Amino acid sequence: MQIIVNVSPQWGIGKEKALLVHIHADMRRFKALTTNNTIICGRKTLESFPNSSPLPNRTNIVLTHDRSFDANGSTVCHNLSELTSAIAGKDPDSVFVCGGEQIYRLLLPYCSKALVTQNDSDSPADRFFPNLNLLPNWTLTHVGEIMEEGPVRFRYLEYENNAVIGL
Repeated sequence: MQIIVNVSPQWGIGKEKALLVHIHADMRRFKALTTNNTIICGRKTLESFPNSSPLPNRTNIVLTHDRSFDANGSTVCHNLSELTSAIAGKDPDSVFVCGGEQIYRLLLPYCSKALVTQNDSDSPADRFFPNLNLLPNWTLTHVGEIMEEGPVRFRYLEYENNAVIGL
């Protein structure tokens, strides 16, 4: 599995159920990487998608403790065992974890790669992604050039997990 995330300099990812910044180029990249693949997200992240609906042209898996939750068009899993069954047989490079904070933290040890968009926003956050620079098993393997979209500067980073745990 891979993680895909957009972070601020303090590794913030959101505030009040919304992204800190909307970078159209990053949204296009997300779509290009995840289309015809599998995404895993939590219930709150799914509810933040347009119309609170699964993203089109992807297998959407929602990981939630809420046993009454039904996401029409998504596979709903309630624990790691169910998630393991849902992704069995899939190419791990075609499975993307895309939030939110609890799902990122839960699945980070199982991911081989993190595709990070690092933005320069100073917007305050109430949701955070773990700082991969401080985690011993994660190595920065690629630093992209700095780009700009409107007032926001950003770049793409890639990290690899040197101690992936199998699901």
